[in-house]
Formats: sequence, C-alpha cells, structure tokens
Amino acid sequence: MQNTPVPTDPVATSAKLADGREIWFFDEQPTLRSVHDERPLEPRAGGSQLRWDRLTATWTAVAGHRQTRTFKPPSNECPLCPSVDGRLTEVPAESYDVVAFENRFPALSTVAVGEATGEPFVSQPGHGRCEVVCFTSDHEQSFVDLPPERVRTVLAALARRTEQLTAMPEVAYVFCFENRGEEIGVTLQHPHGQIYAMPVLPPRIESLVNAADAHREATGECLQCAVLADEIADGSRVVAENESFVAYVPYAGRWPYEIRVVPRRHVGSLPGLTADEMNDLAALYQECLRRMDGLDDAGPVPYIAGWQQAPTGREETWHLAAEIFTIRRAPGRLKYLAGIESGVALWVNDIPPETAAERLREAL
Repeated sequence: MQNTPVPTDPVATSAKLADGREIWFFDEQPTLRSVHDERPLEPRAGGSQLRWDRLTATWTAVAGHRQTRTFKPPSNECPLCPSVDGRLTEVPAESYDVVAFENRFPALSTVAVGEATGEPFVSQPGHGRCEVVCFTSDHEQSFVDLPPERVRTVLAALARRTEQLTAMPEVAYVFCFENRGEEIGVTLQHPHGQIYAMPVLPPRIESLVNAADAHREATGECLQCAVLADEIADGSRVVAENESFVAYVPYAGRWPYEIRVVPRRHVGSLPGLTADEMNDLAALYQECLRRMDGLDDAGPVPYIAGWQQAPTGREETWHLAAEIFTIRRAPGRLKYLAGIESGVALWVNDIPPETAAERLREAL
C-alpha cells in the first residue's frame, strides 16, 4: 500500500474554555488562533470517586454527575461542531483540523473532591483526566473516510496528549480509544474519540502486565514480540501488514471480529514511533477499519478501537498494540454478553478467529 507521507507534525495551540478546562488545536498548516469561549458556563463538574472492591481486588469509578451529560442531540445542536454565530459549542472556532479538550462530564478529573477512606470501605478521589478528541470538524464524516493526512494528524495528537498526560504525577495509565455506532452506546454522533488518564491500572491492563512480566522473567523476552512472531509464522490469522506493522486476529479472540495492530519493532507507546512508522500505522489502521466495514452490507460496523500503551514507567518493557473489535456477529445480529461472560468472564466466541481472519482478508 502506498503511504502518504506527512512532512511535519501538526502545530499545537492550547487555550482555556470558559469554565477553565484546557483545549488544544492541532492544525496541519500554521494557523494564528485567538481562542475566546464566550459561553456562561457553570463551574466544571467533578466529585468522582474510586472505590475498592475487596472481592475482586479491582477499582470502580463512581461518578454520579455524568447522569446529566449530553445525550443524542440533533445534528444542529452538536457540541463538537465548530462554533458559529448564534450557536456556541465546546470548540470556540469557526473551523478546525483536530481538537482535544477536557471532557465537561468526566469520569476522572483534576478537580475531584473528597478524602481517601480506609478499611473496611476503601476509596480515593477520582483524580485523573478525561479528554475528548474530535477527528474533524465535519459532522457527517467517519474516521474510516478521513484523508490519510488527517489520520496522521489524529495519531500525532494522540501521541502528544499521551506524552503530556503520562508526565502528570498522579497518572498510572493513559488509554486512547474510539467508540463508533449507537449499538456500542455512542451518544454523540460527531466523529470523535476519548482519552482517559487514570491514577490506577485498569484490570485488563494489569492482567496484561502480569502475563508480560511472567514471560519476561521466564525467558528474558517480550511476550508481545513472541506472540507477533508466532502469528506471522502461522499466517492463518494475519489480516494485513506493511513494513512497520502487522494486523492479525488473536488466536483466542473474544469478539466476533477482532483485530490487533502491532508494530514489528519493540516500542511501548505512540510517542515512541518514528515518522515512517506513524505513516505506516495510519495506513494500516485505516485499512483495518475499511475491512471491518466491508464484512457485510448492513451499513457501518459498530466498533471499539483502543490503544494499549505502556503504563507509566514501563516504556522499555511494554509493546504497543491497537485493538479493534465489533459486537456485530452477522447482519442484524449483535453479540450480547450473556450470563457466562458478564457473570464469570468466560468468553464464548461464535466465529473461529481463523474464519474471521479469512473474511477480513476478503473484505476489500
């Protein structure tokens, strides 16, 4: 596949919204921005709490203020579109390429309140950061249809925000992700993703850490490197590849159609990628989304895509991966988490990963 090189990273401009939240513009061409948010906003929401579940040894975030967040507004009231005369939005600009800003209804916040509590009911303030990343000012566009240079700009923005958020002293993990489709639970249709900077490791990442540590202690090698080499050697689940990245369906994939996009080189997070690797990632990642959409003629596939980056302090021992999966198992049929999955977390996949890979390879 022919990549479209981007000669420079986007120009980043930071500003403040009316309630004190930060916003960052990522412009593909140098742009002189004067940002003024004229909305009479209430003080920003906070007050989330992390509570410790002794039975599962995991944290749960409790954020009651999120019940008031914006829910499926009509397109002419979208808060992620550019501001125009008579309608001021979360983005105080007439246009933008890519923009990121602190979520108005965050699950974790720098203004979290409350004190930590001890036994028997352990909790701590929900310190952290939740951000929204708008991929384009075009309300009707989807990530899969973005021009190659815009995909590269989005990835550069995620890398920049990851680098800055990881540097915050209370942050243990930064998770960048996108939800697409009402079936997934999306409440704002404008093409966007999110970034969560968390003060604790989420359970699945902690599980990945434990498996990686055990493998490294036993062999001295990276587990993700070993899995990637084995998948390439087997070949039956490889969907697509280029010089820098390989996309494959995991051998024990849980979702009907699930793709992991992994760099060939051992690198921990998006900020560690070279310019050429960023270009290769932009091309292959978007190709994987097109393959998802090409599975059937039932319309755009609902999916969740997330970046498994290095936990804070583990850049050298971690191996970056993107995970893309859909809950659609056939046209008009969704995979619901039934009792065995929701109740005890034993997954049952109706589509063998080898079959899923074959269908994805044929989808373009």
